[in-house]
Amino acid sequence: MSGRGAPDGERLARIFLSRVIEPGDEVAGRWLREHGAEEVTRRLREGGTRLPGVTDKRWAGLLARAERAEPERDWAMAREAGVRFVCPGASEWPAQLDDLGDTRPVGLWVRGRPSLRMWALRSVAVVGARACTEYGAHVAATLGAGLAERGWVVVSGGAYGVDGAAHRGTLAAGGATVAVLACGVDRPYPRGHTELITRIAHQGLVVGELPPGDHPTPSRFILRNRVIAALTRGTVVVEAAYRSGSLVTARAAQRLGRYTMGVPGPVTSGLSAGVHELLRGDAVLVSDAADVVELVGEMGELAPDRRGPVLPRDLLDPAAARVLAALPARGTAAQDEIARGAGTTDDEAVARLYELRSLGFVERHGDGWKLTRQALTSVRQDHGQC
Repeated sequence: MSGRGAPDGERLARIFLSRVIEPGDEVAGRWLREHGAEEVTRRLREGGTRLPGVTDKRWAGLLARAERAEPERDWAMAREAGVRFVCPGASEWPAQLDDLGDTRPVGLWVRGRPSLRMWALRSVAVVGARACTEYGAHVAATLGAGLAERGWVVVSGGAYGVDGAAHRGTLAAGGATVAVLACGVDRPYPRGHTELITRIAHQGLVVGELPPGDHPTPSRFILRNRVIAALTRGTVVVEAAYRSGSLVTARAAQRLGRYTMGVPGPVTSGLSAGVHELLRGDAVLVSDAADVVELVGEMGELAPDRRGPVLPRDLLDPAAARVLAALPARGTAAQDEIARGAGTTDDEAVARLYELRSLGFVERHGDGWKLTRQALTSVRQDHGQC
């Protein structure tokens, strides 16, 4: 059942069914599991007794679709467009899609040269709002580039906003990316992303459940998201409102036992509300590609420790640091006041003050001591005032 040779009976049956059955149809998935693709195809083509689980009206609708289906023509159109059809169980089929059970795709139409199975083994989904902010677009592009630099494949839906930014960031870094479409892979959608999706097809992979020429519908967008979730090791949501389709992807990932991650945004932004709701649940907060890889990668692929900058005062001996902290932010102080504030003797305080003067932290004014400009800057930075 390879995706490239002449279609055998199983593959031709599944090509036929991709035209007749809607993506994610659980009842039809049960038929396939119980009877096999060729038997289900025969029953639909012959128009006999309906299969269990559907009404007479629904069965009639399937039969009407079956009458118009031309799998040989779909196969020829696909070959002409450089598209192959990959069946479950084929060498290129990503086994993790089987986790979808009876909602597993009948098969996948694939445009592009790399092996889908191999790429999916080390892949992460980056999804989010179509009408994203500049912040969302920047984060998505940076995540795409960072994941690419670490050898990860970035999977998204090819849509405007976060999806497009993630794809572009990955491509700009010379990385691998996969676009999962809710329409035929020979007809890029949205139209405004024709150039981007064509570029992905040349450098990566464009994947979909629907046969050549088929168009997207709102339900197909939603159902497409389960494929993105199942295909990847984890899903990162960059920006999403409460009713965003990208939350459907994240929840599908959670149901499948995949990692679910979210990038926080401003609490004042409605486009961050859905992400924050995920983060209140089981999703993990991430801020960059290193965080993502630490979660989904192999043992030892750790993100760097998150620390603020090392300030000059951080390098002081503890006793000197206590004396420095005893000086007022403004004005001067006598050595006995400084000693009391530092909890030490006058002699110790004087010794530490001269040490601090040699390092540029304090200066002497008559009988008193005060902080230098350098020390004041260091104190402000330490308290987040700069």
